[in-house]
Amino acid sequence: MEYVPRRLEDYAAQFTTGRGEVFDRLAKETSSLPNAGMSVGAVEGAFLSFMVFMKQPRRVLEIGTFTGWSSIAMASALPDGATLVTCDVNEETTAIARRYAEEAGVAGRIEYRLGPALETLQALDGPFDLVFIDADKGGYVDYYEAVLPKLDPGGVILADNTLFGLDDGEIASSIQRFNEHVRDDERVESVLLTLREGITLIRRRS
Repeated sequence: MEYVPRRLEDYAAQFTTGRGEVFDRLAKETSSLPNAGMSVGAVEGAFLSFMVFMKQPRRVLEIGTFTGWSSIAMASALPDGATLVTCDVNEETTAIARRYAEEAGVAGRIEYRLGPALETLQALDGPFDLVFIDADKGGYVDYYEAVLPKLDPGGVILADNTLFGLDDGEIASSIQRFNEHVRDDERVESVLLTLREGITLIRRRS
């Protein structure tokens, strides 16, 4: 399904500041991999960088590293002394992410954790100021419930691919379940943005 018409995505990309040749090479290498579409890409990557710049978080958590576009984009906007923890189960794609983070000069701001995300989350102490969830869709509700208690009172959770709920099939059902879970959660307020494949912003109620 085409969630946002291609001509709109191309137009948005045309008027979004480029990230430079490191990201160009990362995009090319990622495009040769299975599931290359899992990468956030230029426009969403720029959005995440803007969110970090505006939020000025001290600690960021990412669930789902893949080849590192999102973690590098966010780390590049971190204030001095801030850190980002990113976790994934795939050693090979995480190695790509590490390599490009080194080339981008942000590797010192990123801590990589390999292993099942829920196990990693159990071992992490909060609070986190910003959390980005972009991993296996069947785990979204569990990841959300695991990170919400670790979220700073002024923190924000961003959940990717939330327009997948418009589709049919197992992944769509998982995302629909997540979308309904968040919508019905009286602890939080949320907004689903029609950016790329959808990204939901979630914050605690004051």
